[in-house]
Amino acid sequence: MNNFDLNAISETVDLECKLAHGKDGQGEIPKDFWPTYSAMANTRGGQILLGLSEKNGAFQVRGLTNPNKLRTDLFNTLNNPSKVNINLLTDEHICEKLLDGKTILAINVPAANRKQKPVYLHGQPLGNTYKRLHDGDRLCSDEDVKRMFAEQIEDARDARILNGFGIDDIDLESLRIYRQMLRDEKPGHPFLEQEDFAFLESLRAWRRDRSTGESGLTLAGLLMFGKWASIQEGIPHYFVDYQERPEAKTEKRWTDRLVPDGSWTGNIFEFYRKVYRKLIADLKVPFSLKEGQRQEDTPVHEALREALVNTLVHADYTARLSVLVVKRPDMFGFRNPGALRLPIEQIIRGGESDCRNRNLHQMFLMVGLGERSGSGMPKIYSGWKSQHWRPPALEEKLEPEQTLLKLQLADLLPNNVLEGLKKRFGTLFGALDYTGRLVMATASIERVVTHTRLLEICDAHSHDLSLLLSQLVKQGLLDSDGRSRGTIYFLPGDAMPTPEEVFPYIDNMRSTSEHLPASSEYSTETSETMETKGSSRDGFGRFVTNQISHPIIDDLSHLKAEFRSKLENLAEEPRQQNKLKAERMKHVILTLCQDQFISLAALAKLLNRNPDGLRQQYLKQLVKEAKIVLAFPTTPTHEKQAYRTSSEPS
Repeated sequence: MNNFDLNAISETVDLECKLAHGKDGQGEIPKDFWPTYSAMANTRGGQILLGLSEKNGAFQVRGLTNPNKLRTDLFNTLNNPSKVNINLLTDEHICEKLLDGKTILAINVPAANRKQKPVYLHGQPLGNTYKRLHDGDRLCSDEDVKRMFAEQIEDARDARILNGFGIDDIDLESLRIYRQMLRDEKPGHPFLEQEDFAFLESLRAWRRDRSTGESGLTLAGLLMFGKWASIQEGIPHYFVDYQERPEAKTEKRWTDRLVPDGSWTGNIFEFYRKVYRKLIADLKVPFSLKEGQRQEDTPVHEALREALVNTLVHADYTARLSVLVVKRPDMFGFRNPGALRLPIEQIIRGGESDCRNRNLHQMFLMVGLGERSGSGMPKIYSGWKSQHWRPPALEEKLEPEQTLLKLQLADLLPNNVLEGLKKRFGTLFGALDYTGRLVMATASIERVVTHTRLLEICDAHSHDLSLLLSQLVKQGLLDSDGRSRGTIYFLPGDAMPTPEEVFPYIDNMRSTSEHLPASSEYSTETSETMETKGSSRDGFGRFVTNQISHPIIDDLSHLKAEFRSKLENLAEEPRQQNKLKAERMKHVILTLCQDQFISLAALAKLLNRNPDGLRQQYLKQLVKEAKIVLAFPTTPTHEKQAYRTSSEPS
């Protein structure tokens, strides 16, 4: 039996503590253990400690009198399929630990793999499947559960045959250009001699199911070469979006945008061709020479190409989120709907692949685009390392399910950042070793960092990094917020701004902004006062400040009549009905708060509800479920708090 250091693991794993004393004090697996087991298994795994109680982040060690009884009860239930559908635990996952001289049980729940999900209770997946969000167990929607089953059964999600779709749904010009790219890449390839129909069959864009005799256009074929009208009909939630943003911050303004608008096919092949050219335009990377010849395909070009292909072939096109590619002066961002099929650590390490859309991937490979056998992400990391830029940041979010990749154009230790930190913290910063300076520089550049992100950047052991972060907080060099896996770190005073920092200027602005002329969503008319404060009103009348990522609706009276009417129409149900089902009310709130913050007062007025009741009954739960985010997370109950749907990556 080993001594147990609770602080050493609190930074690195999902942690849940349960008393497990039972009615007689002899020990019993608590009923709420099982939703946690399901949730951790369906998410990233985690650790459950039996024999501790926890309240508001504070732990109290109570110990167990008979840990062997709990171990036996646990395995009896795990192997009862009417209680839980799969047992992921062995004896190696359970061990006794000493904490403050008392015995506890530490149960390490592994993450279930794709073939094992969903992990559910009581013999019924719908209504009994959980996932882990922040520090809570959340019931999965029926849609989430069905998606898990689809992921479990379908190795290639894009092999599905689409009933009623045929050759008329293919854009022949896209197919012609693809054929030419194949000819350029592999001049003697036998597919080039085939007619269009046979060519599509060879590419798995059209197939026949031997077991059923069914034949037709596949999902891969429609996605890769389809016409826009056909794609909309066959894949209702499909949407691809490229945005070029002018500033290094998370705002919605753009200077160039590409979305399916009827002027082009909207298919994945054309999206790739158009977006890749935009991504590499003006790329400030020196070309190299090889055998006296200029090499225009640098490691950075390869990394961007792989990141774009990777985003497209791993997307879950049945989900409601769009594919999004963002180009900013400081970074390239890629988002695809759908969680990762392998652990992040394995993907970064490479050597193993589990592509969601294998036929799409093969189509890109045929024309020399993309990498085989799990080597794509290492190629991206290598390309960025060649320029001594910060390592790529790969992340998955679970609500809604999405995968994010950020490629930042910043050095690991820029001189201007180091000089700023030296000036700000003096000898305290000067006394830090290389890892300490790297942590501080990362916090300065990325504003908010986590233990997981820092492990990607620093060559440090997880436990050593936890101790370093704790030391930096004690020295006043970093501030922290949250606990366990959700803990974030930032430079003191550099976290999200408070309402008092953002809103002092609103009263001064009201007299100057009420009569602004109408303009497009992304243009602003500002007074001199507003400009000097970094604040303005956009063409809809929303408050815009460089301190907050998205526009804020702080007061409905400032909104343009047409825009306000649109919001009121979206809120028509709660405005007209005093009683509304909770799920319907939440849906309306999430719709209103998409791509913008809305203050509590403004939201209550739109929904015709009492502000306090709205916060207590709906908003607190939505925040806890990570479905909405706060404009001011450090002051969650502030009267000027504002809310935004959390579906947009930064």
